[in-house]
Amino acid sequence: MKKVYGYIRVSTVKQGNGVSLQEQKEAIIRYAEKHQLTIVEWFEEKETAAKQGRPIFTRMINLLKNKKANGVIIHKIDRGTRNYKDWAALEELLTSGSELHFAHESLDMNTRAGRLTADMLAAIAADYIRNLREEASRGLYGRLKQGIYPFGAPVGYLNNGGGQVKTIDTIQGPLVKKAFELYARKEYSLDSLVLVMKDIGLKNSNGHIVTKAGLSKILNNPFYAGILKVKGKRFPGKHEPLISSELFLQVQNILRGRTNVKQLKHTFLFRRLIRCHECNYTLIGEKQKGHVYYRCHSKTCATKGIREELIENNLLNTFEDIQFHPIEDKVLNELLQDSQQNWEKTQNGLEESYKMQKHKVSLKLDRLTDAFIDHTIEKDVFEDKKEKLLIEQSGLNYKIDQLSIQKELIFKKAEFFLELLKSLKKSYLNGIFEEKRKLIKLVTSNLVVEGKKLAITMKLPFQDIANRWNFSLCGHVRNSSRICTAEIANTAITTIVPVDNEEFRARMKDLFELILKYCNEVDLEEINHEPDI
Repeated sequence: MKKVYGYIRVSTVKQGNGVSLQEQKEAIIRYAEKHQLTIVEWFEEKETAAKQGRPIFTRMINLLKNKKANGVIIHKIDRGTRNYKDWAALEELLTSGSELHFAHESLDMNTRAGRLTADMLAAIAADYIRNLREEASRGLYGRLKQGIYPFGAPVGYLNNGGGQVKTIDTIQGPLVKKAFELYARKEYSLDSLVLVMKDIGLKNSNGHIVTKAGLSKILNNPFYAGILKVKGKRFPGKHEPLISSELFLQVQNILRGRTNVKQLKHTFLFRRLIRCHECNYTLIGEKQKGHVYYRCHSKTCATKGIREELIENNLLNTFEDIQFHPIEDKVLNELLQDSQQNWEKTQNGLEESYKMQKHKVSLKLDRLTDAFIDHTIEKDVFEDKKEKLLIEQSGLNYKIDQLSIQKELIFKKAEFFLELLKSLKKSYLNGIFEEKRKLIKLVTSNLVVEGKKLAITMKLPFQDIANRWNFSLCGHVRNSSRICTAEIANTAITTIVPVDNEEFRARMKDLFELILKYCNEVDLEEINHEPDI
């Protein structure tokens, strides 16, 4: 009796737990008995036949090529192959003298008619897969156009079943967001950030530690900014973005080397925060005789070193300028309460602003599409620019959607901001290293040394707050021989009666609107002076 192999296959492990494999096996045994063939080894596989490279099938083919058996019995042609290359491998066995049997079709592969019929059945099996892929592709494309991601949720999101929008994982989601925020600081390489994320508990979809490659995949995925990207095509998603579009684009610039990234090596308080007026280079911190100095290392620069204590004294004076007089604080809190009651008017204004921005983005998308259709830009350039515009559009859509719940958040930020200004100097003096640096970055936009003098430029709205009563001076830039605008403010306030003074209340109202606008745009974590990781 001739010795043959028995080959049975199902597409998935789940199918393998049913009766399909057993039914195939029984049919092959009956066929072998009928044709007096001895099955010397079974090859059982749980892989799709649509793609070549099945390990068990490949091993069986190699054994047959080496004449370890006379041939093979397969239940049906589509159990053996659903692609032309594997079918060619089976036909090559026939040419080399091996026998090929199909228990279900009962084809005589030694005749021209049998081979022709087998070729047709193999073509039908391959076409079935082709049609299946097309149907699946249409279904996936339809889901993507609806804004639904039809694949597994990325790290930080949860699957909610087929056809459902992914939702943020309350545990891993914030950690993914923190990874974006930390990398955007330009103080971490991917290698160092992997270690940080390991310490705070970020896991991949399998519950394992996120690797460097996994972290890179996370940081490059526009899904977190509300965009679905599949095979180079972008679609606006319905899911809630985990990060802002601005943060995502900032991280992309760093990943692509458009900004310089240096790993944190020193712990000087004003590291990379102070610049030389003459050559515009960052001053470098040095410790000498128990004091920290910041010096310009350009050989031809005339700028001298400045001690850290002097910088801090100037900074504390700046914080004093920002601090509100109790009367001012009282009026601002009254305006805050009034604004909460009149939120609908404020909301309508914000919504109109967002819609105008969204319309501009839509026009840009239309012009970009026209340029692509007219062949004035390449496809890869088109897709890259489209992704950026879709991310911006997604961010605006999210802001519009969030307006209904934004009231509580924006006024929470405003209350927190006013409380912060009450104790800004105290918070700095009592803060740890990271808290101090956070407050410096929050308030100042530029620290410049000229000779031994320090000029401090503040961000908005701190600049306007500090200069609210100093009308004759440009007070947003000050140096060691500064005029104390805090004293000017106190003098101005104590010489008028705020309740009866229309100019005072008008100026305070303008200032409050500026603060409210700032709080609407800034992240709550940015004005939170709790220490970072």
